[in-house]
Amino acid sequence: MAYTRDDIHQIVENQREFFLSGQTLDIKFRKEQLKKLKQALINNQKKLEKALYIDLGRSDAEAFFCDIGDVIMEINECIHGLRKWSKPETHFSGMACFPSIFTKVYKMPYGVSLIISPFNFPILLSIGVLAASIAGGNTALIKASSKSAACTQALKEIIAETFDPNYIIVIDGGHDVADFCLEERTDKIFYTGSPNVGKHVMELASKNLIPVTLELGGETGNWCIVRKDANLKDAARKIAFFKICNSGQICININQVAVAEEVADQFVEELKNAIIKQIGEKAYLNEEYSKLIASRAYQNIAKEADEYRDRIIFGGEGDIETLKYSPTIIYPVDINESIVQHEIFGPLLPIVKYKDSEVNQLLDIIARREHGLAFYIFTKNKKWAKKVMQTQQYGGGCVNEVCLHIMVKGVPFNGTGHSGMGAYHGEWGFREFTHPSTVLFGKTHMNLSLREHPYTKRKKKLFSKFLK
Repeated sequence: MAYTRDDIHQIVENQREFFLSGQTLDIKFRKEQLKKLKQALINNQKKLEKALYIDLGRSDAEAFFCDIGDVIMEINECIHGLRKWSKPETHFSGMACFPSIFTKVYKMPYGVSLIISPFNFPILLSIGVLAASIAGGNTALIKASSKSAACTQALKEIIAETFDPNYIIVIDGGHDVADFCLEERTDKIFYTGSPNVGKHVMELASKNLIPVTLELGGETGNWCIVRKDANLKDAARKIAFFKICNSGQICININQVAVAEEVADQFVEELKNAIIKQIGEKAYLNEEYSKLIASRAYQNIAKEADEYRDRIIFGGEGDIETLKYSPTIIYPVDINESIVQHEIFGPLLPIVKYKDSEVNQLLDIIARREHGLAFYIFTKNKKWAKKVMQTQQYGGGCVNEVCLHIMVKGVPFNGTGHSGMGAYHGEWGFREFTHPSTVLFGKTHMNLSLREHPYTKRKKKLFSKFLK
């Protein structure tokens, strides 16, 4: 079905009517919908795994680990925490409000939510966000990616079988359909994707003053620093795993590695060995290795690799027919070269050398570029690592590990600046899809008249003394 502007308008209006019916305000209703969503994923696991294989060449194990299983964990957290999260807060109003001394803060849903999801994790980054929207008490219109067509079709069918479209619906289509959605007066927008499109989303949202959450990859990519005291074998193993995963098409993936020159050659050898051990010397021939999303993405990766052909020390080959391009190590690369000043979003991995004694200068350069969605450090110096992680600006990250910070329950996943705004996962997602409404409950007896005219000298003196 090709959606028109009128189609989208009618969907939004239908969802607004559903929201105004008050059904989504009930916590029991929300929990029931979350359970239905979870069961739908479980019942359709094989269908989703097949779709992920068609779109991204994912193995069953990677499909479940990276997309389906993660979503089920997210839904479970919402089910278990929802009643506590949604409970109104009671606050003491303060003596300035006497005798109205009690104030409530209600966690209110926004209304109709618009979720625009990307191709790289088409289940996790649509249904994971949907779980937060449901928990918050909203209706949801999901604009799924046209690039991951098989997953979008599977999601459309699963959601249509599970929910009333006036409550939750998945739609497909290209950028024109996305713009139709953005032009509507929805009540909350959640977009995951690139910084450039994020700017476009904000521009259109501003016309209706719609609150926006952005989860972006970061314009200059995510840094990883390997100090000379790091466990190089351990660091190489983890970095190799991460760059192999989904063929590098991960918003929190390592864009470039800065390695202390004292150990750079040794680290590169360890990294080559780790890639070979995990996926083989010619990864593009391995059935378990994921593919790039489209021929254009493959061509962009191949073209950039060719620009650095003289410094490719591992990989640098692929198959346009299968859209698989091997993990590729480019070494050495200067910190000011173009490849380390944009998000690669693929299996290329430039290695930048620096003097370990000049690590603070390296951090200063990184800090002056756009903030990444993730930041990773490998070192035995925990005191230094803690200081760095508390002073740099980035979304989230790890010390002596990669990517696992997004698996931790009860903590936010977020970006800052060009890597996004807002946060979600668990209670943070619930907060993102609700707004806190403060309500003071007034008393009708014993009210002070100090605030009311006329303001006599005695009143002003008492008022001033009272407030101070």
